[in-house]
Amino acid sequence: MEKHFVEFTKEMKDTHTIFLPSMLPIHLTLVEKVLNKEGFHCVLLTNEGPSAIEEGVSSVHNDTCYPALLVIGQFLDALKNGGYDPHKCALLITQTGGGCRASNYIHLLRKALKQNNMEYVPVISVNFSGLESHSGFQLSLSTLIKVLYAIIYGDFLMIINNQVRAREVHKGSTKKVFDECISLLCNALEDGSYRKTKKYYREILEKFDTVEQKTEETIKVGIVGEIYMKYAPFGNQHLEDVLIEQGVEPVVSGVLDFGQYCLENAKIDQRLYGKQWLAKTVASIAQAYVTHQQENMAKAIEKHGRYRKPSSFKEVKKYGQDMISDGVKMGEGWLLTSEMCELIESGVNNIVCTQPFGCLPNHIVAKGMMRKIKEKYPLSNITAIDYDASASAVNQMNRIQLMLINARNQASLQKES
Repeated sequence: MEKHFVEFTKEMKDTHTIFLPSMLPIHLTLVEKVLNKEGFHCVLLTNEGPSAIEEGVSSVHNDTCYPALLVIGQFLDALKNGGYDPHKCALLITQTGGGCRASNYIHLLRKALKQNNMEYVPVISVNFSGLESHSGFQLSLSTLIKVLYAIIYGDFLMIINNQVRAREVHKGSTKKVFDECISLLCNALEDGSYRKTKKYYREILEKFDTVEQKTEETIKVGIVGEIYMKYAPFGNQHLEDVLIEQGVEPVVSGVLDFGQYCLENAKIDQRLYGKQWLAKTVASIAQAYVTHQQENMAKAIEKHGRYRKPSSFKEVKKYGQDMISDGVKMGEGWLLTSEMCELIESGVNNIVCTQPFGCLPNHIVAKGMMRKIKEKYPLSNITAIDYDASASAVNQMNRIQLMLINARNQASLQKES
């Protein structure tokens, strides 16, 4: 059967450069190394700014969600202005297969390529739903395991790096250690000895201990929201950096929690809609493995004793159960509400909810749930920030500053009491 898209063939593996969107800078840096070690030529894009946004605006309908506009604009800008031969490039994008428009990004991207007379550029779909396959992009089980560990290490590094960077005495000192840890983890993934994971955790924690850190307690601000806007600096205008510049610590949950959410939903589908038991069984096995890895990470942080460990996914789910039905699972669904509740329960009352303007699922499970959350948690200090090509950066910053003023006032009252 003839495929309806340009396939990434086996021959292209040797000739083409594969662009990765800059959604998860830490995690995808590690994934990039894994894929390149397997013989691919991958490049994690770093082109951010007006030209990439303009490419998205001119090639994507403005009613389409902002992450699609940014991802597509970044790809097009790299093809046109990145110094590459577009005939020797391919683009990699994920497809969840769910009801969110994210599953349709790939079709919007191909439409945009055709509009720009570049329909010959292959677009590789990364999915676990059998939506598409490419003969030149087949990953072995060992490679998939390495990718999983890249995500695990990425979560660990992100969690510790944010805590230390917010407390560093000498600005920039954390970055040096962070770069050393990236090199360490790249070597670890190349080595492929996963029994040494706990050893790498200890080494990373010890490296971050060399950074001189402030001893006084810092204000913490949780970041939640639509998955791209939550993690991608290009999407949320480097929100983590902005918060650290303001002297507060950003608290961001790991990507593995979103993976757990997707696996949990397979089990929920079987319970609510009678879907196949096989999907539930596979999801349960995968979830047990991921849970085990998250527990190892949390235990390593707890044993070290200096840094705050992340809550378990079981705890995250528990805190939102009396707030929202687990049948609400479009986009980030019940997970987003649960994450806000978990943050507050763990003492992080201040939260920035990042969402693309017009994203219906996130407006329901985030903005729509704020009143209910504030009724249960009167001290919660939540602000929703809409991101869009036409949104005012000044207005966004003003809302963040107002939230921080409330956070500092609360902290002062707690000290006085």
